[in-house]
Amino acid sequence: MVHRLDRPTPGTATAGLRPSRRDLLRVTAGVGAGLTLALMLPGGAAPAQDVAAAKDAGDAPFAPNAFIRVTPDNTVTVVIKHLEMGQGVFTGLATLVAEEMDAAWDQIRPEHAPADATRYNNLFWGPVQGTGGSTSLANAFEQMRRAGAVARAMLVHTASEAWGVEAAAVTVEAGVLRHAGSGREASFGAMADAAGRLTPPDPQTVDLKAPDRFRLIGQTALPRPDTAEKTDGRAVYAIDVRLKGMLTALVRRPPRFGATLRTLDAEAARAMPGVRAVVRLPNGVAVVAESFWQAQKAREALKIAWDDSAAVTTGSEAMLEDYESLAQTPGTVFRNDGDALAALTEPQARVVEARYTVPFLAHAPMEPLSAVARLTDSGIEVWAGSQTQTFDVLNIAEAAGLRPDQVTLHTVFAGGSFGRRASVGSDYLREVAGIARGLTNQGIEAPVKLIWTREDDIRGGFYRPMALHAVTGALDATGRPVAWRHRVVCQSIMAGTPFESVFVKDGIDGTSVEGVSDLAYAVPNVMGDLHSPTSPVPVLWWRSVGHSHTAFAVESFVDELAHAAGADPLILRMDLLRDQPRLLRVLALAAEKAGWGLPMEPGRGHGVAVHKSFNSYVAHVAEVTATDGGFTVDRLVCAVDCGVPVNPDIIRAQIAGGSAFGLSAALRSRLTLDDKGVVEQSNFHDYEVLRLAAMPEVEVHIVPSTEPPTGVGEPGVPTVAPAVANAVFAATGTRLRRLPLTLG
Repeated sequence: MVHRLDRPTPGTATAGLRPSRRDLLRVTAGVGAGLTLALMLPGGAAPAQDVAAAKDAGDAPFAPNAFIRVTPDNTVTVVIKHLEMGQGVFTGLATLVAEEMDAAWDQIRPEHAPADATRYNNLFWGPVQGTGGSTSLANAFEQMRRAGAVARAMLVHTASEAWGVEAAAVTVEAGVLRHAGSGREASFGAMADAAGRLTPPDPQTVDLKAPDRFRLIGQTALPRPDTAEKTDGRAVYAIDVRLKGMLTALVRRPPRFGATLRTLDAEAARAMPGVRAVVRLPNGVAVVAESFWQAQKAREALKIAWDDSAAVTTGSEAMLEDYESLAQTPGTVFRNDGDALAALTEPQARVVEARYTVPFLAHAPMEPLSAVARLTDSGIEVWAGSQTQTFDVLNIAEAAGLRPDQVTLHTVFAGGSFGRRASVGSDYLREVAGIARGLTNQGIEAPVKLIWTREDDIRGGFYRPMALHAVTGALDATGRPVAWRHRVVCQSIMAGTPFESVFVKDGIDGTSVEGVSDLAYAVPNVMGDLHSPTSPVPVLWWRSVGHSHTAFAVESFVDELAHAAGADPLILRMDLLRDQPRLLRVLALAAEKAGWGLPMEPGRGHGVAVHKSFNSYVAHVAEVTATDGGFTVDRLVCAVDCGVPVNPDIIRAQIAGGSAFGLSAALRSRLTLDDKGVVEQSNFHDYEVLRLAAMPEVEVHIVPSTEPPTGVGEPGVPTVAPAVANAVFAATGTRLRRLPLTLG
């Protein structure tokens, strides 16, 4: 029979357990299947198979809509709704469940959730399943903890009934239920089937642990559960997927963005060994063969003429000249506090002006884009490191000529992304679906793997946009900043996307000006305006989005104001941030740990930068040494306040990784178009990322906090470049305002 916990004993561990019709939490269990919990989106409809507790365990379904599964073998499977792409979300979300369940860490098994926004949506994004914006832990912090707490309460109640004792007398530690008075104990697995017959409580009624009772949250030495399989090669990425009879596809795309196919001669390619098909796509031509090398050689043999009538034919240097011209004219105002223009013209004002420029940047994840597709009688299956499952399903369906409910999207590990796998147009997934459809139309029934080479990746578009910042400031007679005028020229990444209505208001793309529109410094007169030039060059969010360039301009300019005023750059920042306690804390901590103010040898210097992004607060202090015609970055000291530090090791790893990522952009990386509009870079020999030999010592210090957790995947990036540029000035007296930073 199904047991209902209608009348829990007040004050016991199971208080609040009762039937719920709110569809927030459902529990279903089949014989031998164990306990399955599914925390539903408030207000969302439950899937048809997700029903109330059945009349008896024999006919109860075991639906795959769970965050938690407890099976008789004592395994606790935690279903992770976000993509694991190296950032540690498998560890972070599993920690939340294990903490509230009091599970043993070694019994936890995370797995990716299916694509289903009704159950696995990002709570910050509405009815969209996806990973990005450093939101994974933050949006799921309470959701996953409540799922774990409900599971624990149900297991405790099951044990109390089985043993005939009060629930309050049952304790849980490391996945074992115990009753001290009788000496009885049982594993989660032993109680799973019986617990699965209960109707769960409303998750809002269960108690969550107070921070002083945390056993796993905040524990530094918690190992990542995906480390072993990623170390020994068992982990499956999209590029690893192997299906019987699978073919390999590569796509020839136009060399200029905006170009289209004019003529195609594929006879030579079709005649080559192993080639099975040539498929026309909206953005190019795919060659499908039995192996990668065969597809590669056949792709080279295609004879194609492109129509460049709507293509990019301007180089990036010419684009930058146009940006410079735009910067001479007023843009659309996004912030206007006080009267900056009047303050800049005060007779006693000391005016400081600067221009900062940043290039296009590719995401260049270690695993280039890839996906596998298989058409079946009922629809299409796709395997991919999907970052935005909701959009990807819709785009796959359209490209395959199917309905969205005919798409089965399997999310697998991704070898990095930095935003690239979150294109709302799902370009590479449209391609693989279109190729699968094209094969079927040619009578070929076989799964197909699409592979982007590194050259495809670097030249394939969707870059961090190029940007120019023209900044003018004024100091009063005491050296205090009294005016700040900031003009941004940057192509919009949100225009033309489903997010446009949210992020583009009154002609302002908020991501172009984030970090400026909310300038934290206490300057009484601030004016900001924006130009958003259009271009066929496809742009996209890139790790830390607009903050990746706005922080460079803002933090470099604050430093310039400090030196113009004869002030210590740290002291001026602390004065201007007097009403920003969390920024002050990370600034002070980083400066202290770096030894700010201690004497340094000639030719060496410290630079500092501090910034808030994705609701996290980060400060960097860079230490550099001038060399003959150049400089080296010797040390980076970082402080971060990201709320409750759920996994300190992952926080340190992400901030250190963000520091390396930001340092690559500061010192090496740039994406340029020649004067004919063709991308000049192709691989890591000319699109450079930081090599290990150039990587400095990195220290990461975490500010203790009881605030809700915020993101760490991106906030470690923005402050690196300005900190290094400011340190170079301190060491050499030369101000660098263009990325990547070079002397001479």
